[in-house]
Amino acid sequence: MMVSAMRLNLILALSFLACLNFSLANDQRRPLARDRRRGVGPKRARKQTSNTALQQGRTAESNAQDGSIFIESYKNTKEPKPNYEVTAAKSEHCIFRGITMYDKTVWSPKPCVNCLCSSGEVVCDQILCPALRCQLKFQPIGECCPICIDPVVDAPDFSGDPPSPIDLGDPYTEISQSQRDKKERLKQDEEERIRKKDAERKQRKKQKKEEAERQKKLKEAKEAREKEEELRRLREEEEERAAAEERKRRMEEQQRVEEDRARRLEMEQREMIRALEEVAERAKEGLRGDEAAEDEDMVWLRGDVFQMPPVPPTRAANSPSLLALQEPTEPVEDDRELGEEETDVVEEDSEMVTTLLPPGCSISDVTVTCENAKLTGIPPLSIPELKSLSLQGNEIKTIPAGAFNGIPNLEWIDLGKNKIVSSGIDPQTFKGLKFLSRLYMDGNLLEQIPSELPSTLQELKINENNLKEIEENSFEGLSSLVTLEMEGNLLSEGNVNPQAFTPLKELTYLRLGRNHFRTIPQGLPASLLELYLENNLIEDISETAFNHTTNINVVVLRHNKLDESSIAPLAWINHRNLESVDLSHNNFYLVPSFLPKSLVHLVLAGNQIERIPGYVFAHMEPGLEYLYLSYNKLDGDAIEPESFFGTFNTMTELCLDHNQLTSIPMGINEMTGLHFLRLNNNKIRHISEDAICDPLNDNDSHLVALRLENNFLDPRKIPPTAFSCVRSYSSVVLKPQRIK
Repeated sequence: MMVSAMRLNLILALSFLACLNFSLANDQRRPLARDRRRGVGPKRARKQTSNTALQQGRTAESNAQDGSIFIESYKNTKEPKPNYEVTAAKSEHCIFRGITMYDKTVWSPKPCVNCLCSSGEVVCDQILCPALRCQLKFQPIGECCPICIDPVVDAPDFSGDPPSPIDLGDPYTEISQSQRDKKERLKQDEEERIRKKDAERKQRKKQKKEEAERQKKLKEAKEAREKEEELRRLREEEEERAAAEERKRRMEEQQRVEEDRARRLEMEQREMIRALEEVAERAKEGLRGDEAAEDEDMVWLRGDVFQMPPVPPTRAANSPSLLALQEPTEPVEDDRELGEEETDVVEEDSEMVTTLLPPGCSISDVTVTCENAKLTGIPPLSIPELKSLSLQGNEIKTIPAGAFNGIPNLEWIDLGKNKIVSSGIDPQTFKGLKFLSRLYMDGNLLEQIPSELPSTLQELKINENNLKEIEENSFEGLSSLVTLEMEGNLLSEGNVNPQAFTPLKELTYLRLGRNHFRTIPQGLPASLLELYLENNLIEDISETAFNHTTNINVVVLRHNKLDESSIAPLAWINHRNLESVDLSHNNFYLVPSFLPKSLVHLVLAGNQIERIPGYVFAHMEPGLEYLYLSYNKLDGDAIEPESFFGTFNTMTELCLDHNQLTSIPMGINEMTGLHFLRLNNNKIRHISEDAICDPLNDNDSHLVALRLENNFLDPRKIPPTAFSCVRSYSSVVLKPQRIK
């Protein structure tokens, strides 16, 4: 019986415990179901379940004596103490949202809030987070307190307490792990970014080093070029000195030859006078009869032939129309006296060569001039000493092969304004002139360059002809040519071979004005310094137009069809020697940009320019000195404050006359080196005190001339100090003014 009773009691106790567990399980499932109905997601449900389990664990611990369930895993978990006071009440249970809570039960109805059932009353308070001793903290979603995510957590020693809920399979373990992975990835990304930054810094450092080396090489190359230019300049100066000395020596030698010739002529004149006296004496004595009369007309002396006019001998000797043409190969000695028999021998053995200069010709020293003498051919001359021959303004049509055989030492020939055609010039005409340096053939009918010109030629002028073509070999052999003029012909980029200028290694001066070029001719020699292309049809300047002419100094392009958009940006901006550009009488509406850096002299007169853009001269080094903008359309809004930037210390001469300016342009008072200023023929009505002269500038007066006539100025209203920078008030031109 005793054993049966004990078994019955044990069964009843177990049944009671099972019912109690079932009741508690139902109480736990109800709030979870409500949360699901309210739309709480699985993740939120897990978090709330974890919090509920934790809170129930705390409740079970505090009500163990009343028979509630005790969760062993949360036994030693330390929780923050709520800051509420427990008040006595009559009831032992609490009802919260339809759920019965035992006395002393603690639960969390929502994150960061703890509630306590105390004697039938529900008391809730905000949870206080514990202090964490770690560097990296993370607050999970839905939790009110942060957690540590350091790989090694410096956590307090719990002296053998059980592990925290996180270590016991808390659902947030996965979140912490993912956060650690994310942190690791962030750390790796940061390290990768640092590595990339270091690599970029090293790359920039390498590029900077390479750039420094490149700049160093460029500087060395520039210094080498400058040194080479200096050596070339010194060599050229030495050659020029040597050439000057050679010319001086030749002039001295020529002068000595002339002096010897003059002495010889004087001696010959004395001998001739003496011979004439003897002949006259014999005529009086009747010794020779008729033969003596013939001797009065012609006298032979030392092999030279003189024709005696019926005038005194001294006048005949100085006459420009008489000339000794050829010296004897075996002259008779000066001290030989001509007797009667000797005179007869001379008459028999001597060969008389005599030529008269045509009418209209004259001789002076070593120059024969036959200008406008109506000649139809080259006169036959035999004067070895002759250096210059001018046949300008005649009617010469042809030049035969031996035209200059008697004058082989010619250095200058002027055949301008004749009727010479290309087919009338023999190919061998000029070949024998070994000293010819200047040949002028302006104003003829030539259609091509004469062939076989001597290599000594330095200056060739073929202006105002009918040149229709320049072939590849037109200048073959003219390596010494310095000046070439072919203005007023029918040349264009289509009939000028780009290789034609290749032989001209020394060409520095080229004139091609008044032709039909639409672009800059190609193949210009690298030695070129001055190029004149005025009065053509040029409407485009390409980037390669001046690529080979890096030494060019002057470019004249006036009277063409250029505008500000027709000049390529890199056409000439980097030229270091181009100092003078003439773009007058074109179609510019603005001052063109990308002008040469080295520009000193700029002519833009006679265009349609309405505005000077800001900083258009700022890139020039050392700076613009001469600017001519006369006869344009500049008005009151044409000039900006920065228009003349870069010229304040260099501008010397500025011409803005014949425009429509209503006031003194800004920036003029800052030009400290300005000497000449033209503002006449505008619409200026007022001049302020500091418009032209800066009153704060204490330097000496620099303006030499100032022109303001033909404006609308009242001289009585001009401030007394307006012209303080002008050296002399007499240099200021104010009259006349226009009637208002």
